[in-house]
Amino acid sequence: MSTQPLTTHPELPSRIGLAQTARHSLALAGRGVTKFMKSPIQLVDVILTPIISLLMFIYLFGDAMSGGDTDGYLRLVVPGVMVMAVFQASVGIGASLCADASTGIFDRFRSMPIARSSPLIGAVLADVVRYVACLGTLVVLALVMGYRVETGPLATLAALALLVGFALSFSWISVYLGMLIKNPTSVQGLMTILILPLTFASNVFIPRDGMAGWLQAWSDVNPVSLVADAVRGLLNGGPVAGSLAGTFAWMAGVIVVFFPLAMRAYRKNAG
Repeated sequence: MSTQPLTTHPELPSRIGLAQTARHSLALAGRGVTKFMKSPIQLVDVILTPIISLLMFIYLFGDAMSGGDTDGYLRLVVPGVMVMAVFQASVGIGASLCADASTGIFDRFRSMPIARSSPLIGAVLADVVRYVACLGTLVVLALVMGYRVETGPLATLAALALLVGFALSFSWISVYLGMLIKNPTSVQGLMTILILPLTFASNVFIPRDGMAGWLQAWSDVNPVSLVADAVRGLLNGGPVAGSLAGTFAWMAGVIVVFFPLAMRAYRKNAG
């Protein structure tokens, strides 16, 4: 990460190093985590949404989509719903930052001797609380419903870390829209337009072999399908190298494109 100038204030350092940027970002992430702890109601959506989604797809659509093999469908859907849930949870950060932009908080950050990127990085890191709450809820519910991890603790932790990393990476799209658009509702709407086609045109709910030929081709490169396959391999057993490579490529590409765009939009907002 390149260093960023702060302000023209004569008493502030003109450049901030990488270590200081990390320290400032973590401090602001701690501030965000404290806000979640003081107001747990902000986590209701990421707790209820995965519960409703998993129950609905298993008990309403499970028999029809699995041909009666409920246990097999549970193994397919649980990792898929995990991906969908954290992807949907990543929408909130953009709407939240968009709302913050109207309060003048960015002007306050601008006047402080901190790295210019740290308010955005800190906000994104604080959102890990939402992802952990979401995944924790899903894991408990899935175990109650009969799902069992077939690998081991290290593979399970790797799967959860991959899901959090995926959400953190793709949240920069939401951050960019939040800095670009003045209306939080519009940010949520645009992110929903992005998430729905990626999720439902993937192998989250049905196996790849059950799709039309053209949809199979798209599913093979769809980031949601790739991370779902990687998580299935880590939790259920099976090959993960190819899907992991594709997932990491998507994550890196999204960060490379949308982090600079978000920072540019943030500077315009703060300026």
